[in-house]
Amino acid sequence: MFFDLVSGIFSNDMAIDLGTANTLVYVRGKGVILSEPSVVAVKTDLKRGPRIVAVGRDAKKMLGRTPDNIRAIRPMKDGVIADFEVTEVMLKHFIFKIHHRRFLVKPRIVVCVPSGITQVEMRAVRDAAKSAGAREVYLVEEPLAAAIGANLPITEPTSSMIVDIGGGTTEVAIISMSDVVYSKSLRVAGDKIDTAIIRYIKQKYSLLIGERTAEMIKMAIGSACQQREESVIEVKGRDLIAGIPKVIAIHSGEVTDAIAEPIRAILETIKTALEQTPPELASDIVDRGIVLTGGGSLLKNLDEVIRRDTGLPVVVADDPLSTVVVGSGIIFENFSVLKDVLVRC
Repeated sequence: MFFDLVSGIFSNDMAIDLGTANTLVYVRGKGVILSEPSVVAVKTDLKRGPRIVAVGRDAKKMLGRTPDNIRAIRPMKDGVIADFEVTEVMLKHFIFKIHHRRFLVKPRIVVCVPSGITQVEMRAVRDAAKSAGAREVYLVEEPLAAAIGANLPITEPTSSMIVDIGGGTTEVAIISMSDVVYSKSLRVAGDKIDTAIIRYIKQKYSLLIGERTAEMIKMAIGSACQQREESVIEVKGRDLIAGIPKVIAIHSGEVTDAIAEPIRAILETIKTALEQTPPELASDIVDRGIVLTGGGSLLKNLDEVIRRDTGLPVVVADDPLSTVVVGSGIIFENFSVLKDVLVRC
């Protein structure tokens, strides 16, 4: 009883966007104070067993560049926990980094989860947060958190459409009266776009590149549609025929062709959501349009492609990378009004 009281006094409520690509943390009263890649480097030692050598940004630098006894692991896959123990270590590291050596801190934590998450996956998220030091754990569906972070009127009897494109999942949802009217979680997002680029370059140029290089290509010259003026970038990799390092030039038009399939899957999911929307709510979307959030929404011309395909207004949130975690944090700031959107574990 006494310990719970002291923990409550010293704790800071936190919101965590536990993403496939990045983990962001919002602390009540302070805003977003941490944004790190969801990567952990683990070293295998025959005498001491596995041990953590790096977490976050430092670990991401090691992706594809480690010796055999060190593995750079991404413990999240498709928006859910793929490696429970490593996720727990990662969460503990980030919480400790925020609170430093305040051992009494046991915060209330709200964690964002995909709308299509199963009960088993939900329990894994809860248990990981509890093991990392949380006093209470709440879950919130990512589309709801994104809508709150984008300042959409979710408590009103009008509909809003949100498309959150992260690293592992694309969340498409219609929201009204603080609840999800329709949602679809598609396990096609930033990672699948990167994989499509890797596959294209391998098939066309017999060149093997890594995840970091594919992500760099996407961010530098990637586009959801063909552009009048093409951009070119040099790409380094390993020639699969000669077995030696090689440099090639890739055009932006090639990248557009490479990522056409995952972009098409996202578009089809958006159109399916619109088809499933009740008529009265559909009329609101015609007026308000579609709001894009998540890192994937930064892909060049994606908003234009969605606008052209649906005939609806499309807007990208002001800070799409942090919209979800900011929305989750706002829940704690306005707990009495928004607590109904939470799922308490």
